[in-house]
Amino acid sequence: MSKEKGKIVKGIGGFYYVETAGAVYECKARGNFRNQKLIPLVGDNVEISVNENSENRIESIFPRKNSLVRPPLANLDTLFIVSSIVDPVINTFNIDKMTALAEYKNINPVIVFTKTDLEPNYSEYEKIYKNAGFDVYCCNPSEPGGAEQIKSLLAGKCSAFTGNTGVGKSTLLNAIEVGLELPTGETSKKLGRGRHTTRHCELFKVCGGYVADTPGFSSIDFERCLSISKDELFDCFREFQPYFGKCKFSTCTHTVEKGCAVCEAVKNGLISESRHNSYVKMYNDLKIKKVKFFQDLETHAYRVGSEISYDKEFLIQDPDGYLLRFNN
Repeated sequence: MSKEKGKIVKGIGGFYYVETAGAVYECKARGNFRNQKLIPLVGDNVEISVNENSENRIESIFPRKNSLVRPPLANLDTLFIVSSIVDPVINTFNIDKMTALAEYKNINPVIVFTKTDLEPNYSEYEKIYKNAGFDVYCCNPSEPGGAEQIKSLLAGKCSAFTGNTGVGKSTLLNAIEVGLELPTGETSKKLGRGRHTTRHCELFKVCGGYVADTPGFSSIDFERCLSISKDELFDCFREFQPYFGKCKFSTCTHTVEKGCAVCEAVKNGLISESRHNSYVKMYNDLKIKKVKFFQDLETHAYRVGSEISYDKEFLIQDPDGYLLRFNN
């Protein structure tokens, strides 16, 4: 038996494929990981025991830089947020959710717009995100040399590509590394979005680094990955940072208050209105998320005279601590 260090590049059905300096080994995780409530993730740096006559085992998992829940990925350096300008149409709220997630998880977000040849007015979106401080690239990966500008960003990094299905993620990766031959799909005319073409999360060795192709925006579960309070969301919008501490009230939520430095910056065109709208929607969603069930749905019997009636009811506790009763 020998021990080696490597990186998990694929995980399927309880088996993990670990790439070391010399080979790729199929491994099982040690049982004590379950007791520690620790699950190996693609991207984990690990130490394994290589056994000739029995299963190879993952012995230890080194500390993670960051991790995502869905897809299960760890130690990401860069998150490429791929969005087409048309077919399917651009959704800035989805982009803003992903940039907020990346900021919170200490991952560098890079925005890539595809299919720019189909919409001449794409520069307005490019301007929004460049002004917010993001690296933005516009390319058509199906054209010769369309992906060259992305290649230099991959060396020595562990990166993930995310975006709605049909935006050209797999096409982009195939253009970056011809040998990948990832399946691509057309946009569903009925749904206005693409059909999923990527079935599982896997790291590929590309341009001196690792990249993961993952299924669509819906697979990076924003709510589960982002265990953040509404008060921390401000820090996930980098263009808001110059206005920290400049609002009239210390309890400012930066949504609609008078005397808010962020709202004033939006009014003066220093912060994009669409970015601020996304912040407000996320803030309100996180606020609602804090509402807790105080009593789950139950059926209660009530006697009125000689008759018995049954009501279904539940109690919730709002963010201010008040109990609200709902019944039929």
